[in-house]
Amino acid sequence: MNIRLRQIAVFASIITTILLTVNGFVSATWSHFFGMPGWLVWQMIPGSLVLVFIATIILGFRYSNLLLQMGYALSASWLGALNFAFFAAVACWIVYIPIWLAGWPLSRFDLAAVLFGVALLATGYGFINAAWLRVTRVTVQLPHLPEPWKGRTVALVTDLHLGHLSGPGFLRRVIERLRLLQPDAVFISGDLFDGTTVDLDRLVAPWREFSAPQGIFYVTGNHDEFADRRLYLDAVNRTGVRVLNNEKVSMDGLQLIGVHDSEAGDPDELRSILRRVQLDPLHPSILLAHRPINLSVAEEEGISLQLSGHTHSGQIWPWNLLVSRIYGRFAYGLNRLGKLWVYTSSGAGTWGPPLRVGTKSEIVLIRFE
Repeated sequence: MNIRLRQIAVFASIITTILLTVNGFVSATWSHFFGMPGWLVWQMIPGSLVLVFIATIILGFRYSNLLLQMGYALSASWLGALNFAFFAAVACWIVYIPIWLAGWPLSRFDLAAVLFGVALLATGYGFINAAWLRVTRVTVQLPHLPEPWKGRTVALVTDLHLGHLSGPGFLRRVIERLRLLQPDAVFISGDLFDGTTVDLDRLVAPWREFSAPQGIFYVTGNHDEFADRRLYLDAVNRTGVRVLNNEKVSMDGLQLIGVHDSEAGDPDELRSILRRVQLDPLHPSILLAHRPINLSVAEEEGISLQLSGHTHSGQIWPWNLLVSRIYGRFAYGLNRLGKLWVYTSSGAGTWGPPLRVGTKSEIVLIRFE
């Protein structure tokens, strides 16, 4: 077993244990508060969905068929519901125990009905909200901006996660929105794919139907490197989208640098690449890098604007709070570090549960001044 397979096996074991424990807790709480004995029986169906989710992720690296897609969609949706059901179950005990100890009357059934009802509503809203693709418009002032770029716009599209859940139809929706926006260039900063290595040409085929005056550019994200990334890069290249292989291109005096996720995640390698491309300090520069990390390196090397994704802004409450703790103010939106502007997008797609609560699916339209 190679290192990558061993890492996947360890990760899958840990996640499975956590999810089955959470599932058992929710099932036991449901059984107790609704007066339905046999919680071990109650957890069998949702528990099996937890196992299906892990299995479909692993199998999805090599296979793709309707059964696998349906299993992934159903199990991923259940995990979104399980997230809110867990907090509903915790709230049941937090509210009930002190009232029970005080000897006050309280209907366990009514309490659970209210809290699990809220969880159900949050889940339903999450499905609708995730499917609602917004356009976020921002304006960025770049020093030494060439005259041709004043007032021009670029679109940042990240984290589409094309695979078992989101396919060519989803990508066509994104491209239709891009047609309406008419950006001068499109930047794809990673996680175009969800990790599967099957039917890659079919997944990205809609890119063949769209072009931008200054081009469409792509760098990998972490999901695009779960397997040999050359598989993904070749599929993207065949659509006409320009893959930036740790290199710089110039567009009417605007410098665009694309660094793949593995290299951008290593501060020494990132610095080496930025020095090798020989940035011109008299012209603005944009760095496409999937994760909003090693920002001090980009700032020290003279990058004007970094465009990233990866965080999904947490995607589902309360994980947006955790993501904010990890990435600070760079978890989402337009922020500044010294002379460096950073925009981190919450992404157009989702990973795992097709839900968003507390975040939004977005295409970012950036206007330069």
